[in-house]
Amino acid sequence: MDRLTCMGVFEAAARTGSIAGAARLFDMTPSRASKYLAALEAELGVSLLRRSTRQLALTPEGERYLARCRRILAEVREADDEARVQTDAISGTLRVTAPATFGALHLGPVVASFLGQHPGVALQIQLDDRYRDLRSDAVDVAIRIGRLASSSLVARRLGACHMVLCAAPAFLAQHGTVRAPADLAGLPLLAFSEAVSPADWTLRDPAGAMHRIEGTMRLAADNVQMLAAAAVAGAGVVFGPTFILGPHIQRGELVRVLPGYGADSLDISVVYSTRAFLPRTVRAFVDHLAAALIEPFPWDGGGVQAAAT
Repeated sequence: MDRLTCMGVFEAAARTGSIAGAARLFDMTPSRASKYLAALEAELGVSLLRRSTRQLALTPEGERYLARCRRILAEVREADDEARVQTDAISGTLRVTAPATFGALHLGPVVASFLGQHPGVALQIQLDDRYRDLRSDAVDVAIRIGRLASSSLVARRLGACHMVLCAAPAFLAQHGTVRAPADLAGLPLLAFSEAVSPADWTLRDPAGAMHRIEGTMRLAADNVQMLAAAAVAGAGVVFGPTFILGPHIQRGELVRVLPGYGADSLDISVVYSTRAFLPRTVRAFVDHLAAALIEPFPWDGGGVQAAAT
């Protein structure tokens, strides 16, 4: 069997955690994907994967082989792109990762227009709030929200992610108007538990003084969309990004708490690896994102952006 296909199926099985997942990516049956894996292991004379009814696990040999496979497959994709550089059309598979809720709410139309412009390109998008390693996870492009650590990766800023404090009108009618940060001490707070950048519930007053919000964290969750729904239902005060909370504010389901106070914004960036030859698919997708996601963002409408800066 073709060695590159065998390696590709193995890498996909390790990435998706299942033979069925690898089969879907290669548009083949699971039994066919199993044959490619078996042929690769037979050729190497080692077991790369431990199979069970519930999951796949890499053997130590498989972990070492996977790292080299990913480098080889990336080099092959780059070689293919370089060979096609004289043609106008781009093609190939692009692997993208993005924050889960941001991707689910806002990336669908963006990637649809990109695919419409480039019929030869296929996208594999993984939505994950964790920062994935572009090299070890074979990711071509990552959209990240937060403060980026210094690295060898190239980061292109797309705009600001504004943070706001808000609650349902009925909740505030029941508990009273919040006029100062100290008023939040006795109110239930709803917090995002998996923030990559420090989630420190700190606001700046009009004079520039910083105020740390103190209160009872009644609900912590790893999804701000769920926290927003809880806030709309009257569970408490939520602190989060306008790309989730902004539409609720615009519809009147939530209102700003302490609107005269501001919170530090985070950067929305697109990140990719530095390479001597940047694949044309990567460059085209990055340029498309920069053209499609332009400030002021629609979720920052209705004065949310101005109040949060």
